[in-house]
Amino acid sequence: MALFLTVLQVVAPVFLLALIGVVWVRLGYEYRVQFVTRLSMTLGVPALIFTSLMKTDIDRATLFDTIWAACSAYIAVTIVFFVIFKVFKLDMQTYLAPLIFGNTGNLGLPLALFAFGEAGMGYAVVVFALMGIYSFTFGIWLVSGGGSPLKVLKEPMVWATLLGGLFLLQGWSTPVWMTNTLSLIGQMAIPLMLITLGVALARLTPQNILRAVALSVVKILVCSLVAYAVGRFFQLEPVALAVLVLQVSTPVAVTSYLLAEKYGAAAGEVAGLVVVSTLLSVMAIPLTLALFL
Repeated sequence: MALFLTVLQVVAPVFLLALIGVVWVRLGYEYRVQFVTRLSMTLGVPALIFTSLMKTDIDRATLFDTIWAACSAYIAVTIVFFVIFKVFKLDMQTYLAPLIFGNTGNLGLPLALFAFGEAGMGYAVVVFALMGIYSFTFGIWLVSGGGSPLKVLKEPMVWATLLGGLFLLQGWSTPVWMTNTLSLIGQMAIPLMLITLGVALARLTPQNILRAVALSVVKILVCSLVAYAVGRFFQLEPVALAVLVLQVSTPVAVTSYLLAEKYGAAAGEVAGLVVVSTLLSVMAIPLTLALFL
């Protein structure tokens, strides 16, 4: 019972904030997803990444182990799904990127923070940043059939990650007034992302639900097992291992749907993956957390 209450306390704020977004749409209120997403990704998330990295207590050895583990996990997941897609002859442009890249921002960051505190948040930010770089290069190339990797240089999140990593490694810190300002800006990121997730889910029109269910279950199993195996191989400490598994196995991100819409992939199919995988995560995430809490 104590474990159940602990897990409930972790996941409840996340899904309740997303529910606010769903209810907001159902009541007919205006919510401009594009504006809020741009605000979050341009100001909120970069500030959150930078301050989290700057203030984290992760030592260098553990930091580099986490970086290598996250990179290895995503490469391994990519290879496994590539083989699965070849065997079952699935459309890679539509399905491959959504299955590789999870919702490490909207769901992963708050879950890591609520479950494992500031230490967990530090690890989660590292995984989130690496996945962001990978998705803005290889991911866009997959969906568009030839996106330029140089687009990643235009993302504030990338520069926030590089600067935050530099400050972390050098032991530097910004002046108190600047740190307080950046922290305040970063605090808006998580609530906005969660509410926006709910809004986006409420507006999606999913297709091929049975296929979405099958692929979502495969995603959860493959990502969880691969991340756990890689984390154990790199001998990550318990919190880092838990966060790696949590982040890599997060459900399909709404951004995958937006990219599919933008680059002409089957957006309705991706919408089905987003909705179904997010609903399944209501059961999968508590089970994952129960293994580590």
